[in-house]
Amino acid sequence: MATVSIRMDDSTKTAFEGFCDSIGLTVSAFFNMTAKVALRENRIPFEVKADPFWSEENQAVLRESIKQINEGKYSQHDLIEV
Repeated sequence: MATVSIRMDDSTKTAFEGFCDSIGLTVSAFFNMTAKVALRENRIPFEVKADPFWSEENQAVLRESIKQINEGKYSQHDLIEV
């Protein structure tokens, strides 16, 4: 049996161990299961998404907002917390 080491920050490790425990798996069992599914399906067995802030759609909205601000077409208001 081979050993694989990975690095992650302490808080992520603790939270992930808690997650795995809550579904009845060890961290090692989770990674073994994920590796086997990836090999069987020849793909990452879950969806990987980028931060939606950087999506082209959001960037277009931000560019339009910046354009309006530069043209003086904006109104200033206070943030009201509810």
